[in-house]
Amino acid sequence: MMEDADVYIEDGIIKKVGINLCVPGGARVIEAKGKLVIPGGIDTHTHMQLPFMGTFAIDDFYTGTRAALAGGTTMIMDFALPQKEESLIEAYHKWRAWADPKVCCDYALHVGVTWWNNKVPQEMAQLTREHGVNSFKMFLAYKDLWQLNDEELLEAFKACKEIGALAQVHAENGDIIKENSKKLLALGITGPEGHEMSRPEEVEAEATMRACVLANQVGCPLYVVHVMSKSAADVVRAKRKQGCVVFGEPIAASLGTDGTHYWHKCWRHAAAFVMGPPLRPDPTTPNYLMDLLANGDLQTTGTDNCTFSASQKAIGKDDFTKIPNGVNGVEDRMSVLWEKGVVSGKMDACRFVAVTSTNAAKIFNIYPRKGRIAVGSDADIVIWNPHATRVISAQTHHQAVDFNIFEGMEVHGTADFVISGGKVVVEDGELKCVAGAGKFVATLPFSPAVYSRIENRDRVYAPRKVIRAPYDGVVTAMNVTLASVESQIDSGDTSGISSSQGNSFYGRGRRSVPPTSTSAVFNLHESTFSVAGDQPCDQSPVKRSSIKVNNPPGGKSAGSFW
Repeated sequence: MMEDADVYIEDGIIKKVGINLCVPGGARVIEAKGKLVIPGGIDTHTHMQLPFMGTFAIDDFYTGTRAALAGGTTMIMDFALPQKEESLIEAYHKWRAWADPKVCCDYALHVGVTWWNNKVPQEMAQLTREHGVNSFKMFLAYKDLWQLNDEELLEAFKACKEIGALAQVHAENGDIIKENSKKLLALGITGPEGHEMSRPEEVEAEATMRACVLANQVGCPLYVVHVMSKSAADVVRAKRKQGCVVFGEPIAASLGTDGTHYWHKCWRHAAAFVMGPPLRPDPTTPNYLMDLLANGDLQTTGTDNCTFSASQKAIGKDDFTKIPNGVNGVEDRMSVLWEKGVVSGKMDACRFVAVTSTNAAKIFNIYPRKGRIAVGSDADIVIWNPHATRVISAQTHHQAVDFNIFEGMEVHGTADFVISGGKVVVEDGELKCVAGAGKFVATLPFSPAVYSRIENRDRVYAPRKVIRAPYDGVVTAMNVTLASVESQIDSGDTSGISSSQGNSFYGRGRRSVPPTSTSAVFNLHESTFSVAGDQPCDQSPVKRSSIKVNNPPGGKSAGSFW
């Protein structure tokens, strides 16, 4: 909903919303006439200073959140990703220790489930109950590092449902990726193009479908992170239409650019776009995903912001599987979405707010504290200038990374003022943020936007037994063993085998036929029959006077057996 109104802020909270408000003397007034006053953006997917592929993401919690504020994002949701056998709770505390002294805006944490044993669901429950984590991410990719198998995924999904958490998945088939990578390297394809070739669309779509099916079978709500392809998006849309509780998150990269860059002649340029899942070389993909986002088939937007410098990317200069995966986006997400979504006519300003802020707040159960301009909500507000333009460039962005995947893109829509926690942190493009000013935001379990449907379905569709009269007919006796039956068959004595109760016994072809036998008996499980050459029964003393050949429907057939 859009309305003309003034907003009064005090002590970091919105106190009044309306026309001609009475405010205390001395209050600072920011004139926003002709502009939009919107909730601060929520980036649902970031990886600040992530230790990954032998190095650390170059944007840490200070430079990353500083850049987020510059672009109009006032909250990020990062991922604590434990290594194999590492405690989930220890990983959570490690990320808190990294983030708390540095963050310039509020943040929350998802936690990765990167391995499985009986201890993991206990720690998941503790994180939800005591530490404000209501979402857990499982990987179907990164084999030998974070990937879970299907049995482990099912257990993780069941654990999420039990504690009221939202299950997230990185949906790619890690087994296929590993196999494809070996083949491509053997062919001498070592450059960034090999990255996309090893992880084609159907590999993402297959994993998305598999995750949706597994989650639905145990009644667990599912959130598919970084939807990168038409095929995967179609799976999410189809499953939602079938009634599955599943949410899809395209990111700024998949909405604003494409994977044709992997074939760029400059290795540095091509490597800068390497991320997992990869951008798709089909140039119509961004518009397709934007249409689904505008129409409600996809729900939120993140960035998967995980940045590495050119020298870090060069770790994989001779092997695309060693290029650190990740791109920028946390600073440019809002402007890219406005340009590609609103300016293009695909969505209106209200939908823009929903997909950049409000939907995330509802799904992760921090609404209406975040994602809304209302009395009692946090004073995270952006004064958005829909008419201003800027050209995106690594030369002018606030991130530490030395490349920008949106380089040269002119976008409408800029954050003239950004208010975070009631403080002006961006004014006319000038940053005034302070490290450590942001707070950790607890996300509570059983989000109404997610679990209200789950709870109702569990009640309505609970398995119910059929009440019927007991069976009173004959029941086959099961006191005869297979071994005793075979013994009787071999001896030729079948008097003890009754067929009066409809019993059928099948031998396993162990009966031997004497040389003088007049009939050929074959074990069809171990048959020596061949479509070429002589058959064992050709030497039988019994002569065959004729062979009948049945033609298939439609006429004669050469070389076929029916």
